[in-house]
Amino acid sequence: MFTDGSSGLILSGDMNLYSGISEDRMPLSFFYGTLNGYKDFSSKGKFSLIAIVFQPYFLNILLKTSAKEVRNQIVSVEDVLKDKLEAFQEKLFKKINPLAIINDLNVFFTEFLSEKINTDHHIIASTQQYILQNKGAVSSKDLEKFTGYSERHLERKFEFHMGISPKKYGNIIRLHYFLSLINKSFDDKNMTNLSYEAGFSDQSHLIREFKNNIGLTPKQYLKTENKMAVNFIQL
Repeated sequence: MFTDGSSGLILSGDMNLYSGISEDRMPLSFFYGTLNGYKDFSSKGKFSLIAIVFQPYFLNILLKTSAKEVRNQIVSVEDVLKDKLEAFQEKLFKKINPLAIINDLNVFFTEFLSEKINTDHHIIASTQQYILQNKGAVSSKDLEKFTGYSERHLERKFEFHMGISPKKYGNIIRLHYFLSLINKSFDDKNMTNLSYEAGFSDQSHLIREFKNNIGLTPKQYLKTENKMAVNFIQL
């Protein structure tokens, strides 16, 4: 699993996932903070799960703490929402219709968080949308002009609410824009052109960013057949 700039929640009733490095068994259900790279997991036997992707600032709202504190971290659901989520999760796994599952999840978390949004979150959300609309190709000066904040002030706000800096978030979005381009059309001859189109200065810069964030080269990524999501792949 590699970064897409978001936080998320993995729900499972029969988890058999282990941390790729320590081989510690993952909780049955867990939140994950915004990643600034990738995490490897290994499986021992079959498993099923539901993956919910949240906005990057979700855990800041839910946990009432700096998102920087949970960046790259796994947080067990039992430590946060056991009483509120356990019964809901049991009902969720009995449903078959994906649209019904999505609707129930939206209702549950919208109601849970609706009263916790403050002015800072609106500022962060609008800046995030600005970066998304520009496919990550924004400079510090662009952000200063858009928000009215200095580079350092905005960086502090981003790291507190989202767990990463605006520059890092922009790099992630730019990388995912490149992913969308190569998934549509890719061969050795046009990789340089696609890297320029995505805003990378040269191909070596692209490959370095790709390996740091995804753990693979572009060619290795494209050769992976079992993509459960763009950023959740089976090797």
